[in-house]
Amino acid sequence: MRNKEMLLIPGPTPVIDSIYDALGQETWSHTDPRFAEIYKNAIEQTKQVLQTDGEVFVIGGSGTLAMEMAILNTVAAGEKLLVVSNGYFGDRFMKLGEAFGIDIDVVQAAWGESVTAAEVEAKLKEDTYKAVTITHADTSTGVAADLDELVPVIKKHEALVILDGVCATAAMEEDMSKGYGPNNEKIDVILTGSQKAIGVPPGIAVVAFNQSALDVRRQMKHVPAYYTDIYNWLPIMHQPQNYFATPPVNLVYAYNEGMKLVLEEGMEKRHERHLRFSKGVKAGLAEYGMKALADENVAATTLTCILYPKGVEDTQFRAKLAEKGVVVAGALAHLSGKAFRIGHMGNTTKEMLKEAVRLIGITLQEMGHDVNIEKAQEQFEQAFSKQTV
Repeated sequence: MRNKEMLLIPGPTPVIDSIYDALGQETWSHTDPRFAEIYKNAIEQTKQVLQTDGEVFVIGGSGTLAMEMAILNTVAAGEKLLVVSNGYFGDRFMKLGEAFGIDIDVVQAAWGESVTAAEVEAKLKEDTYKAVTITHADTSTGVAADLDELVPVIKKHEALVILDGVCATAAMEEDMSKGYGPNNEKIDVILTGSQKAIGVPPGIAVVAFNQSALDVRRQMKHVPAYYTDIYNWLPIMHQPQNYFATPPVNLVYAYNEGMKLVLEEGMEKRHERHLRFSKGVKAGLAEYGMKALADENVAATTLTCILYPKGVEDTQFRAKLAEKGVVVAGALAHLSGKAFRIGHMGNTTKEMLKEAVRLIGITLQEMGHDVNIEKAQEQFEQAFSKQTV
């Protein structure tokens, strides 16, 4: 890799050379047939990764823009949206909905815990909701939602399932063809971004709608949007030489390469790899007295929020670690200064993560903490190598 640092934050994540090469290719016209072919391929590969029978939208923007597109094309002002929140980014759906006059209710877990299906069902019995949002892996807490439990409950109450996959897509199972529960219920909408487990630089927003979600959009007379109205983008997704708004040409090159790599590795292997990464990092850092916020039964495999042991000053720790070429992220909201977040997804490798565990140990030693680096790396190896299925 050309990278001079190990960027182990919850996104952006490390970019590999073939993606850099794609990004750095000559910029063609956005209506050039050669670019249109690449764009079309990127769209088709996205459909393969998400296994949707509907439409996908690959456009310039952030994960937040994808959240907005998902909501505005399914829920109208005055209709009710239920937000299932396991942290900061679940809460963001509340602000998005309120900005467009959508009636918001929320089921909220304590940070480090996950909302249960029973809690969601109790709320769904109280009122009628057009849709329910689920954050698959909350970037603030490292908590994963249990889709096997949540999807059947939501669909039983005839609400759309909108899944925020920003910190999960291409690492944790997100299959829109999968049937959940006895009635084989499906996820209706998945939204994500390019910069996390897909391993491409930031700037691509992705939203997938199944046929049920598309039917809902057809029934809406209009949406309070222009750029994020899927009807304005649909002709471009079908024929990329058409024009609506200029796509980020070079980022589409990079995204196309990133999705190719995802498909070449295969989804089952990617799920397994990320699970091993998660277990290895947690085990190695636990040897230093660094405990994960989320319990293993609710933990995401793409990132971990790590609580500091007593006596570790956050800013100093992260600065010293960055001097060694390892960049991790601070915690958010009330955990700021009390924890850090480490990403272990996308193009990250086992060797990178094991080295990060070593350098974290050295940093702790420099700060006066007695830690066993060799033992931590052994714990990393054992957890990584342990059979996960």
